[in-house]
Amino acid sequence: MIDTYIPVFIVTGIAVIFAVVCVKLSTLLGPSRPNKEKLSTYESGVEPVGTAHDRFSVKFYMVAVLFILFDIEVVFLYPWAVSFLNLDHVKMMYSFYSVIVFILILLVGYIYVIKKGALKWD
Repeated sequence: MIDTYIPVFIVTGIAVIFAVVCVKLSTLLGPSRPNKEKLSTYESGVEPVGTAHDRFSVKFYMVAVLFILFDIEVVFLYPWAVSFLNLDHVKMMYSFYSVIVFILILLVGYIYVIKKGALKWD
């Protein structure tokens, strides 16, 4: 049984070795002329304010997670919408009610987020 996976392990090993060798060669053979201007933070031509290691607000991460959550909702709804009309009547009704429950759960989550004030940028 494990014999069938040996070619996969060999190709994976070759790919990992190739990636490591390429990264190491680029650092060894590539030009390296650091100076103060190259090492400074780039801010679209504007002088940088503070350091590049400033902390972001937790609200920034909350909005990012909420964006991913609702983006995944759309990813689930597109295939459903495409295949919805190809179903027979019984499966169509079951599918419709399943998506309604799915959207209601997301709506409850969205209302919770609004009540908690996670989308307010004060």
